[in-house]
Amino acid sequence: MWLYLWLGVMVLMLCIEAATMGLTTIWFALGALAAMLVSAFAPWQVQMFVFIALSALTLWLVRPLARRALMRRERTNADRVIDQVGIVSEPVDNVAGTGVVQVGGRTWTARSHTGEIIPGGAYVRVCRIEGVKVMVEALPTERENDAGR
Repeated sequence: MWLYLWLGVMVLMLCIEAATMGLTTIWFALGALAAMLVSAFAPWQVQMFVFIALSALTLWLVRPLARRALMRRERTNADRVIDQVGIVSEPVDNVAGTGVVQVGGRTWTARSHTGEIIPGGAYVRVCRIEGVKVMVEALPTERENDAGR
C-alpha cells in the first residue's frame, strides 16, 4: 500500500513541477522516490523520515545550484545592439525625457548613461538596455580626437 502512496505523491509532484517549471516540487518528488524504495522493507515512520529528510536536504543543497545554472540570462536579439555605434536623431535629455537614436537600422528611445545632454547628429555607443530604452554614451567628435593628439 505504501508503495502506491509514494508513487502517487511522486507523480503528483512531478505534474506540479511540469506545470510550474519553477524548481519547487521536484525535491519532494525525489523524497517520494526514496520513500517508495524504502517502503519495501521499512515501517511508515522510517518512510516518512526518509521523505522529509531527503526532500529537505535536496531543497537546501541542490536547489540554489540548480537555480543558478538554469536562470542564467540568455542574450536576446535586442542585446546585440550593446556596444554598437548609433546616431542621435532626437537630442537625448534625461531630464526632459527625450531622446531617439538609430542603431543597427532600428529606432530606439534613448537615455544618457552619464546624464549629459547629447545633441542631435552626435554619435553614441550603446552601453546597455533598460526595458525598451537604450542607455547610450556620447562618442568623441573628430575635433576632440584631434585635440587629444
